[in-house]
Amino acid sequence: QVQLVESGGGLVQAGGSLRLSCAASGRTFSGYTMGWFRQAPGKEREFVAAIRWNTGSTFDADSVKGRFTISRDYARNTVYLQMNSLKAEDTAVYYCAVRTDSLGYFTAAPYDLWGQGTQVTVSS
Repeated sequence: QVQLVESGGGLVQAGGSLRLSCAASGRTFSGYTMGWFRQAPGKEREFVAAIRWNTGSTFDADSVKGRFTISRDYARNTVYLQMNSLKAEDTAVYYCAVRTDSLGYFTAAPYDLWGQGTQVTVSS
């Protein structure tokens, strides 16, 4: 059974850092795109960052450019989201997801497998 399991969320003060992990089991992701999305209370799910599994090419939302970094570890079949200089507005449930192509990355609908989410709370 294919699964994505996120970890690393928590409570942090503004200006602090967290690293989220997304461990994938059940298959490898060659040719796929891995993404991070977030959803704050009362808001729609929004794109945060994505990475092409094969090439390592990355894409970031404007709101996190220069602060968040997405990366992947082949051996561990894991994707990471390093979050620095966190702000209160980064507070949300963060989800990792995978889509089985390398054609796009921004919209949530084409991602066909999602993790359960991990809460990130940034206190101001």
